[in-house]
Amino acid sequence: MSLIFFNFLVGTATLGLQIVSLGLVALYFFQFKYLKRWVIKWALLVSFIFASIGMVMTLIYSEYFGIVPCGLCWLGRIFLYPQVIILGLAFYRRDLVIAFYSMVLSSIGLVISLYTHYLQMGGASILPCPASGSSDCARRYLFEYGYITLPLSGATLFVFLIILMFFILRVKKTEV
Repeated sequence: MSLIFFNFLVGTATLGLQIVSLGLVALYFFQFKYLKRWVIKWALLVSFIFASIGMVMTLIYSEYFGIVPCGLCWLGRIFLYPQVIILGLAFYRRDLVIAFYSMVLSSIGLVISLYTHYLQMGGASILPCPASGSSDCARRYLFEYGYITLPLSGATLFVFLIILMFFILRVKKTEV
């Protein structure tokens, strides 16, 4: 598989996930109880699957294509990788308490991803890039549809996870 084709797949998947996320936000605020129950029922499994896909995607870029992640990308990974384990365990145990922890990890990862996207779109660096021998944080390896970069792909995933966790937290509050 070529890098160009993989970039196209990742860019298209990111765009699709952005559309789904917008739909979920709309669903959160409107009264479609059957759909909300369905989302809540599958939120942990879907979160686990998408966090796993995100982890595998980052590893394909670094291990298969040999693209060295920048320091900020590594920080973003730090807040994604543990979620694969905790969301998988939460799904297995039907533990809805995980929603808060996932939201915290995803929120920090989102801030890092958005800052890296800002740099890759030509923004001035507010903080020094913790490159230290790794890739430049402002270098784009993916640029699809005129705005999708690797950090934006990560930010989209973090937003998606946060939205799903909001659905789970809503259930927890109504049960208590």
